[in-house]
Amino acid sequence: MSTDDPDVLAESIGRAVLAAARVPQSADSIGAPLDVDAHLRLVAASSRAEADVRMLLHRSITAARAGGASWARIGSELGMSRQAAQQRFGAEPGSADVSAAPPGEERWLGPVTAFDELPELDAAGRQGWHTVGVGMLAHRMLRTGTQWEHRRILWRVSLESVRAEGWEIGCRAFPWVYLVRDLGVAAEPA
Repeated sequence: MSTDDPDVLAESIGRAVLAAARVPQSADSIGAPLDVDAHLRLVAASSRAEADVRMLLHRSITAARAGGASWARIGSELGMSRQAAQQRFGAEPGSADVSAAPPGEERWLGPVTAFDELPELDAAGRQGWHTVGVGMLAHRMLRTGTQWEHRRILWRVSLESVRAEGWEIGCRAFPWVYLVRDLGVAAEPA
């Protein structure tokens, strides 16, 4: 089967939802009726998957825009007009929620693109800032008293190898995972 086959993706998502809902998938349980609790776990897992897929779509559109894709091309891929795509996906969900954060402890770094964000994150990291979220062309940053190192990698299933090197997940912004590592050195003055 081709990886472009929509059935492959749907089947993978379906298996992940069933696993998250703890619905048995062994050969002897196929066709067995589900009890009410199993149905409700399946509803909850499906709801979480839907929210995650919506976020993945939004993040992939943000990455496509940062990579130079026009709203017209994105709209075409989604089967909608340029204007509809821009209206629906032009703002990052939840990006307004950070305005209530205490000043000096949290801020947005930007505008940055995939091309210039790592040098900006490095400079901010030396001053004690580390990324905890990504918005439209910006990083949500938290400040500590120590310097931070940043790294961007492609999304992958297992991050055990990078965790073994002391990296933590700062945030995920499909198709990227932003890793952070506390260097344990006093932050430079701003």
